Amino acid sequence: MTSYFDGIAPISFDPDATTDLAYRHYDPDEMVDGKRMEDHLRFAVAWWHSFAWEGGDPFGGRTFDRPWFGDDIAAAKAKADAAFDLFAILGQPFFCFHDVDIRPEGASFAESSDNLARIIDHIGEKMANGGPRLLWGTANLFSHRRFMSGAATNPDPDVFAYSAATVKDCLDATHRLGGENYVLWGGREGYETLLNTDLRLEMDHMGRFLNAVVEYKHKIGFKGTILIEPKPQEPTKHQYDYDVATVAGFLQRYGLEKEVKLNLEQGHAILAGHSFEHELALAASLDMLGSIDMNRNDYQSGWDTDQFPNNVPEVALAYYEILKAGGFTTGGTNFDAKLRRQSLEPADLVAAHAGAMDVCARGLKAAAAMLKDGALEDARRERYAGWETEAGKGLLSASIEDIHARVLREGINPEPVSGRQERLENIVNRYV
Repeated sequence: MTSYFDGIAPISFDPDATTDLAYRHYDPDEMVDGKRMEDHLRFAVAWWHSFAWEGGDPFGGRTFDRPWFGDDIAAAKAKADAAFDLFAILGQPFFCFHDVDIRPEGASFAESSDNLARIIDHIGEKMANGGPRLLWGTANLFSHRRFMSGAATNPDPDVFAYSAATVKDCLDATHRLGGENYVLWGGREGYETLLNTDLRLEMDHMGRFLNAVVEYKHKIGFKGTILIEPKPQEPTKHQYDYDVATVAGFLQRYGLEKEVKLNLEQGHAILAGHSFEHELALAASLDMLGSIDMNRNDYQSGWDTDQFPNNVPEVALAYYEILKAGGFTTGGTNFDAKLRRQSLEPADLVAAHAGAMDVCARGLKAAAAMLKDGALEDARRERYAGWETEAGKGLLSASIEDIHARVLREGINPEPVSGRQERLENIVNRYV
C-alpha cells in the first residue's frame, strides 16, 4: 500500500449510509434479470484520467499534485501502486490504460518500448496478487507532436510506421495481461483543411493499418475484441471516425465489419449531435456493440468535459439498449472521466467513482425493470404490426409495378397513426 489513500476504507454496499464513500445502489452480488450486477456492469477504472491527468484545461495548467507525477520508471511504478490501492478501495473488476499513462516516454522508440515492458511486468505482479483484470489496453497516438497530422492517416510514412510499431507493443502488452479487448482511439485521424489533404489516400491508409492490427491479433492468438472508439469534432475538425454510422461504413468498406466492434462514449455521442442511446442502438443493430465509456459532457460547454455520470434517466436509457442487445460480452463500463480541476483531495477521486457506479447501478435496475415490464417493447411491436401480416411481408419481395397495382386495386389511402411519444416517455418516467 502507498500512503496516498491513507484513511480511506474499502467501499461497501450500505443503502442507509450517510457518507459519500459508500455504495447505496451498487451491490455486486445483487441479481438483476438472472445475472450478478457486477457481471452486468463490468466496471473499469481508467488509468489516464484518474492517475495521469494533471488537472489542466485550455485556459490553465496543472492543479493536481500527485506524488507519482514524474518521468521515470520509479514514478511509473509508484503510479501503478497508487492505482491498485484505488482498485482495492473500489472493488471494481477491471481497469484499462493507454501506453503513455503507465510508462515514461523514452528518448527513442526502443527506450519507450523497454519502459512499457518493464511497467507491464510490475502491473502483472500486482494483478497476480489479486488485482482486477484488464478490460482493455490502447495506444496514445494523438498527444505527442509527432501525431499532429494523425497516426495511421499521417502524410509522413515514418509516422505511420512508428504508430504501427506502437500498437504492436500495446497489443502485445494487452495480450500478456489477459486483456479482454484492445481499443483503437483515433484522436487525430482526420483533417483540418482539404487544401492539403488527400482524403482517399488517408482513408485507404487507415483501412490498411486496421487490417494489419487484425492480422496481428490472429497471429498472436489474442482472443479479445478489437474496438474502435468513434470521436467527433475534437481535436480534428473532420474526423474519419465521427460516429457509429461513419465507422460502420468505414469498416464495411475495408472488409472489417466482422472483425471490429465499437467502444462508445456518451460524451462523444453528444458531440456528434446524437443521444447515447441512439449510438448504442445503431451499433447493436449492426452487430458492432462492444464496450462503453460512461462519462458525460457539460451541456453548456461545446467540448468534451469528461465528467462522471450523474443523470440516472440518461444512464437507464443507455443500459436499456445494452440489455436489449443481450448485454456485454467482452466489453464493460469504463469511466473515461476526470475530476474537476478544483477537486484536489484523494477522497474526491474515490467518491467520484463510487457515485458514478451507484448512478449506473440505479440505471441498470431501471432498464432491467422496463424490459421485464415490456410496455415499451409491446408498443414498438404494435407500431410495426402491419409488417407481420401477409400483405406487409409481401411488399418486401414485390416489384414496384405489383405494389402500384395493389394500391389501385385495393384503394389504399392510409391515414397517419400516432407515435405516442409523450405516453412512452411517461412510461420511462415510472422507472427513473
